[in-house]
Amino acid sequence: MSFVDLSLGDHGDVVAQLTTTLSRLGFLTAATRDFDGTVEAAVKAFQQERGLSVTGIISGTTFRALEDARWKLGDRIISYTPQNLMRGDDVTALQTRLGEMGFNAGKVDGFFGPLTESAVKEFQKSVGVKVDGVCGPGTIIALMRLVKTVAGSAPTGLREDAIRTKRGPALANKVIVIDPSSQSEDADICFDIAQRLEGRLIALGVAVLLTRSATMNPSDSQKIALANSGNTDLVISLHTDNYKNSLANGVATYYYGSEHHGVASVMGEKFAALLQREITARTDLLNCRTHAKTWDLLRLTKAPTVRVDLGYLSNPGDAKRLADPIFRETIVESMAIAIQRLYLSDESDAKTGTLRISDLRRAGLRTT
Repeated sequence: MSFVDLSLGDHGDVVAQLTTTLSRLGFLTAATRDFDGTVEAAVKAFQQERGLSVTGIISGTTFRALEDARWKLGDRIISYTPQNLMRGDDVTALQTRLGEMGFNAGKVDGFFGPLTESAVKEFQKSVGVKVDGVCGPGTIIALMRLVKTVAGSAPTGLREDAIRTKRGPALANKVIVIDPSSQSEDADICFDIAQRLEGRLIALGVAVLLTRSATMNPSDSQKIALANSGNTDLVISLHTDNYKNSLANGVATYYYGSEHHGVASVMGEKFAALLQREITARTDLLNCRTHAKTWDLLRLTKAPTVRVDLGYLSNPGDAKRLADPIFRETIVESMAIAIQRLYLSDESDAKTGTLRISDLRRAGLRTT
């Protein structure tokens, strides 16, 4: 559905509906039809908790997150509906619980897809309830009964690591999607860096897909569909940042994760840390650290996905760095090395900032 952003000063029925949810979640003491300063502060607190961009504005992304938050496990019957997947916090809780018990419900993304349905069926078989893939009262009761008897673990992370190990350390035949920003202020910079990285990776035997070209600019949903359409190993989204204070500067990376739901992409988090360390070790960009976020590109892609903000264009120093072709080459080498380190075993890994592209060739980590 289309949605018009709501912000300070707005009022009406939609504001009342959304503040009712904020009130039920404990961010407001009471619902209101007026979007005032108290509502703005509540929205910011909700966004912070959910791993969204903290703006105080109810955009489409925040609206959907509020809609998801309406549902707790047991509030409704949830099932697989291919044309319009059910989504919400209840689905997230179900996926998390199934994963803790060893049933593969796929990525914990809050969408009831075919993998989640399959996991529900396997769970139903194991506890002796009707096997229909529908999470109704009987299945929920069985889940609740097992809450205290089955110890949680991290099978999703183990599966991610097993896939990485199975694919081997060589970059040859890996499939990597590079997503350069299409925002007018940094489209040229990010596309240039993406093409430079594409060239480096192709030389190492990687199959590279760019989400856009100089003439084609797909939507976020199309980018996600592209990343999910093949046997993608990794997705890297390239951006810059801006801030009203020109003193803000530095590089930051983001991976899928939610402290509120207690979920994260293990491989995404690992790659974000490697990328952050390599860039800050090889450049003088300020280390703004790694952060868990629930942005759609991070949450809805099947492969580990990382977004990197390569500096602030609003900062004269960062802007000057990013305009320098030599600096861009350093960024590209940092990213290529971080990618390789992701696939090396701990025993084969090297100290941050020490590997070079030539080292990968000498080590036989390309087969073409």
